[in-house]
Amino acid sequence: MDSIFSVILSNVGWDVQSLLLFAAVFILTTDYIKNRQPASFPPRPWGFPIVGNLFSVDHNKTHESMTELAGKFGDVYSLRMGKIWIVVVSSFKVFKEALVTYGHNTADRPPLPMSNELNHKLGIFASSGNLWKQQRRFALSTLRNFGLGKKSLEPAILQEFTYSSNDLRKFKGEPCDIRQIINNAVSNIICSLVFGHRFEYTDKRFRKLINYFEELLRIQVSLWSWCYNSYPKLVRYLPGPHKRLRHMFNDVEAFIKEELEQHKQNWDPSDQRDYIDCYLNEIQTSKGEQDSTFEEGNLVICVLDLFVAGTETTTATLLWGFLYMAQHPEIQAKVQAEIDEVIGSKEPSTMDRVGLPYTDAVIHEVMRMGNTVPLSVPHFTSNEVQLGGYTLPKGTAVIPNLTSVLYDKNEWATSSTFNPGHFLNEEGRFVKPAAFIPFSAGKRQCPGESLAKMELFLFFTSFLQNFTFSMPAGVKPVMDTKFSIVLSPLPYNICATPR
Repeated sequence: MDSIFSVILSNVGWDVQSLLLFAAVFILTTDYIKNRQPASFPPRPWGFPIVGNLFSVDHNKTHESMTELAGKFGDVYSLRMGKIWIVVVSSFKVFKEALVTYGHNTADRPPLPMSNELNHKLGIFASSGNLWKQQRRFALSTLRNFGLGKKSLEPAILQEFTYSSNDLRKFKGEPCDIRQIINNAVSNIICSLVFGHRFEYTDKRFRKLINYFEELLRIQVSLWSWCYNSYPKLVRYLPGPHKRLRHMFNDVEAFIKEELEQHKQNWDPSDQRDYIDCYLNEIQTSKGEQDSTFEEGNLVICVLDLFVAGTETTTATLLWGFLYMAQHPEIQAKVQAEIDEVIGSKEPSTMDRVGLPYTDAVIHEVMRMGNTVPLSVPHFTSNEVQLGGYTLPKGTAVIPNLTSVLYDKNEWATSSTFNPGHFLNEEGRFVKPAAFIPFSAGKRQCPGESLAKMELFLFFTSFLQNFTFSMPAGVKPVMDTKFSIVLSPLPYNICATPR
């Protein structure tokens, strides 16, 4: 009897093993056939079945991993991140070709589930097609009317510096974490344009929301986000950072909706005070137009886009700037000497930029080395594109590796060293190399570039005019980064000694 049972069990066991083996072969074969690419598609590193190249990159330093892979596979190569195929473009020449020469075919955004579930394909940064064109055009024209990139915005920036410097002076040169102070000041500039007013630094809700932004941007480029975008129906129901992301997004969205309701209560079409007022007016005037994309849902996401982007990029760049000044006190001293000679004790103005070539060069070198948006923002091909000898089919996600451009050894004399000389000619005059494109290039070039440049110049010169930055005694600057859509330095304490 025992022998009969053992025979039966062994046969059943063999059947189960065969079924499992067949299932494994079927899954692997299906995965291979489904994800097979033509010979003309860019090469890629070997990857595992199902997950592809998810583990071919270090997701804590994705920009560095992708730059290293370019050294092995060329300036145009591919990666399979779960179910998503991406093409990474590196070096200034190919970057410009992809975004400028073929910009009309690479201006869309990829349909990523995590992003789309948050913003519903609305807004300025994640939208595509006619919707994106209308929203970008409206945002640029409206914000210019309120002083974007113009001298009329200077008083607001300089006033915000006064508020932040008063907070900084309270530390009396003792070590402190200045991120919150800088974050408050920078965010209030975009808030004045969008909401029509600034927020007090003691406003707890305002501070909580702008503290969300760094984490919100980090989660969206984490390993978890790639898993979510590849298998949303599964990962959506698992515990993970996407739950936290949704909570933060909802909080920011609720804050904006409250501001919107306050605007609607006392809205006067003849007195448009800010971006929200102008948008409400546009909703009314474009009613009935068949192709209009102006409605309140879009307004909320556009405001959120401007709020987050207008805060994080400039904050991160200034944090890098003060850290580099502490690391290079001789450069800081030279900047301060130039500011003292040209500006003296009066408030800086953008008109002073021409007379401050060394200071301007330092700011630009901070932007280059800080590399605040290391992988730009993903693009998506609306038509087939021939790039670098390869064919990118319609519907291909493209990652423009901005790191490879700003650190390109063929474009920068000392690509990995902080060197303001990259932006100075032999006569000491400021020059801007063609490869300096920290705001990306082409149709999707950052719409806030002029505002960011104005803020960086006025904030940086004002702080260096009034403070000397140094590390606490016995502490060396740590130049490591926290990888995110926006690259920031690791949290640090610094001494800001009043001059």
